[in-house]
Amino acid sequence: MQDKFLDKAYGVTDPEDLRRLYDDWSQSYDAEISENGYATPGRAAKALRKFVSDPGLPVLDYGCGTGLSGAALKHEGFEVLDGADISTEMLDQARGKGLYRELLAVDPADPVPFDKGAYAAIAAVGVIGPGAGPIDLLDRLMEQLDSGGFLVFSLNDHALKDRRHKGRMNEHIDTGSAMLLHAKHGPHLPGIGLKSSVYVLEKR
Repeated sequence: MQDKFLDKAYGVTDPEDLRRLYDDWSQSYDAEISENGYATPGRAAKALRKFVSDPGLPVLDYGCGTGLSGAALKHEGFEVLDGADISTEMLDQARGKGLYRELLAVDPADPVPFDKGAYAAIAAVGVIGPGAGPIDLLDRLMEQLDSGGFLVFSLNDHALKDRRHKGRMNEHIDTGSAMLLHAKHGPHLPGIGLKSSVYVLEKR
């Protein structure tokens, strides 16, 4: 019987344990997530497409995993995608899908290893919250955008229970460094009754 990882993911806090979890999960990730109706990538890609006028501009899929978010972005017409993830095994799965121009292993606790303004938009789908990246990753991704760039990201119900996550986004809005263009709560993993909010911020 194949190991199930979804029930383990939200309890992991140590970055190295998280990396190992996703490495071990890489072979069965798509099947396990899909059987639970993973909806957030499609919702995020649709939301971003409403605001990016030229889908030929490069987009960074940060925390791309096996490429499910990249597939959703491609489906919405985005043409040039680069991906980054903590797990090299997940990246191997993504590489096999042929969705990305470049793929890079990253540590969510480290500076984002891309030039500022290199991307018109950054997607961080399921990347911030319990069992994922730290809250200040939102700040570091926003710093990578030039004025007029877009960040689409999601916070699932586990992340939303910690008010610091939404509070950090509101800091950017309240100080005028970002404008909130889209915020909608909806299905995330219906198979386990979990929802998420998808947000689109424009860098000011």
